[in-house]
Amino acid sequence: MKTASSRLKRRRASAAGRRRKSINLRALKDEKKRVSGALHAMKIADFYKPLKKPVTLRLDADVIAWFKKDGRRYQTRINSALRAVMERELKAR
Repeated sequence: MKTASSRLKRRRASAAGRRRKSINLRALKDEKKRVSGALHAMKIADFYKPLKKPVTLRLDADVIAWFKKDGRRYQTRINSALRAVMERELKAR
């Protein structure tokens, strides 16, 4: 059974860990202005996230290796490349 003093010590240690650290208000205001300006520059298309659909696709091994050489998120890079081709073709019509 734990004693009251050990519970009190644990509670004090927990409260000390939760103490709020001082905040640089000027830096916070500058950050708010920067983010606000960036949000005004965005378009609705920047927030659009298309529906993803899982597919099985057979690609050449060297193509996969080329996309994987830059590390993680290679599927996202493949999707971006395919989207660029699609958009270029749609503009040509």
